Amino acid sequence: MTAARDAEDRPTRSPLPTRLAAHPSVQAVLARRGTGVTGRSPAVIDAAWLRELCLAAGADDVAAVSLDHPDLAGERAYAQSALPGTRSLIAMAVRLNRDNCRSPARSVANQEFHQTDEQANHAARSVTRALQDAGYRALNPSVGFPQEMDRFPRERIWVVAHKTVAVAAGLGVMGLHRNVIHPKFGSFVLLVTVLVDAEVSEYGQALDYNPCIDCKLCVAACPVGAIAKDGAFDGLACTTHNYREFMSGFTDWAQTVADSEDAADYRSRVSDSESASMWQSLSSPPGYKSGYCLAVCPAGEDILGPYLDDRRTFMDTVLRPLQDKKETLYVLPGSPAQEYARRRFPHKPVKEVTGAWQPPSKRSTSNGQETRTS
Repeated sequence: MTAARDAEDRPTRSPLPTRLAAHPSVQAVLARRGTGVTGRSPAVIDAAWLRELCLAAGADDVAAVSLDHPDLAGERAYAQSALPGTRSLIAMAVRLNRDNCRSPARSVANQEFHQTDEQANHAARSVTRALQDAGYRALNPSVGFPQEMDRFPRERIWVVAHKTVAVAAGLGVMGLHRNVIHPKFGSFVLLVTVLVDAEVSEYGQALDYNPCIDCKLCVAACPVGAIAKDGAFDGLACTTHNYREFMSGFTDWAQTVADSEDAADYRSRVSDSESASMWQSLSSPPGYKSGYCLAVCPAGEDILGPYLDDRRTFMDTVLRPLQDKKETLYVLPGSPAQEYARRRFPHKPVKEVTGAWQPPSKRSTSNGQETRTS
């Protein structure tokens, strides 16, 4: 009875064209089917096997979540567009080296971010390859860049929201600083996601507590006041400064080049160190200007000890070097970030930039005179 039912359920295939049926590859596939070796993978991925696979690939923690999870309603269309038939999302966390991230030397911190970024991408690619070899369809969007720039600025440019997926899978909780805080590794993780067209035997469960200890050090560390004590977050202030040498900041710099009358005019607008920094970001992975909120966060079981032992020393060695660092802060004219930076960090030069969030004014020529128009 079962065999008969299986035969009934099997889709009927139309005969192959003679030329196609004679192809060696086609004959090899059909021969394997004739021996009963179909290459079909189990309908449900074993969670224990998947975890070992991800850890061996370089992840430090992993959890899967169904695409049907209510918190992922906003991700479904994007996931299905990236990989039609997606059933589950595999969230992985890769640890960052803490003292590298805490260094006032941006080259040290940025190298740590980018190397861990690559490690996470490689881990996700290895997992995707293994799932593919096991007979599943799988896809791994990048940790950060490259992203879908043809969508900018009309809609979001990321394929999948790694933080949203990680929280739904139970890898952590979003902190006041808008970074996911892992219960053990704290804020010192980068996240990556693998999409797969199968269910997993066991899904992660959301944490029943928040690892954030409400110390507000991220508030104290942010040089442009993007994080408020009451939980408010000024994303525009954050991206204008921290992402100065990414998308919009580069566009703003390019517009400055275009608007400069000559080399002397350009150098009056852009300091030599700024030009050197932009060159470095163009020749190497782009540099973050801050990330201090992550650097000072003491949350997480592996991180919390030194803060509990001596909070004064923790602040003197982790928080204050970043607060005391003399560095240019990039702000939008007349913004709350500008007022905050000038008031809270008077030793840090503040520079107004457009951030290229608005298109530049247009030029028009009338009676031989060049004027600006809106």
